[in-house]
Amino acid sequence: MALAGLNLKYLRKLRGWTQEEFANKLGIKRSLVGAYEEERAEPRTDVLEIVSEIFKVTLDELLLHDLSESKGSSYLAKRRQLKMMSADRNLIHFVPVKAAAGYLAGYADTEFIDELNTFTLPMLSGGTYRAFEIIGDSMMPTPSGSVIVGEKVENIENIKSNAAYIVVSKSEGIVYKRVIKSNKNKNKLTLVSDNPAYQPYQVHTADVLEVWQAQAAINKVTQQQRWDVDSLVNLVSNLQDQVSSLKKKMN
Repeated sequence: MALAGLNLKYLRKLRGWTQEEFANKLGIKRSLVGAYEEERAEPRTDVLEIVSEIFKVTLDELLLHDLSESKGSSYLAKRRQLKMMSADRNLIHFVPVKAAAGYLAGYADTEFIDELNTFTLPMLSGGTYRAFEIIGDSMMPTPSGSVIVGEKVENIENIKSNAAYIVVSKSEGIVYKRVIKSNKNKNKLTLVSDNPAYQPYQVHTADVLEVWQAQAAINKVTQQQRWDVDSLVNLVSNLQDQVSSLKKKMN
């Protein structure tokens, strides 16, 4: 049996590409990449030629050899070495906005997580980290399009009140908010935006799938926005009103 489909999957993951990204590079539909990898279809010769050129392997190697066990290709040897070198570092899987819907269904699926691109940050060590792209101005001055790197919180009880978190829940999806815990009602979390134009709201702890405490925010310098004096005055005033309202609810 030809090993082309399995080799395509291996090579794609070795490079860290999603099926969508791989399909774009091959000029085919994502569903066709899936069909090749699951051996529901045989890769066309023109597709294999593109793969051969990208990864510097021969057609014979693609069709007849299990590349995951092969050591004959200098390219594969280098990629394998890089992968082994990064295995001991804290790889951060990145969840872009376009993958948010799929993440809600696949957050616990190692195959899905393996599809995500990864990177590392030298200042982070230990723990488990994940990065999420956020859209919108609810956490201004953190601008829309920022990437928030969070450390996994294994137990909701460990949440620090008023700290910023990525909260993944069945009801709200993936959101970046400050979290307020109530001593009276431990079944709910209050999510608060830094932008006072957005009102706080609550989520049931039973709906929460994951919580990641924000450790770093990555954004383009050109996107950085600043508050003017009037905005700062309004911000302080609105925050005071929200704090007063929250205290009443919690008491």
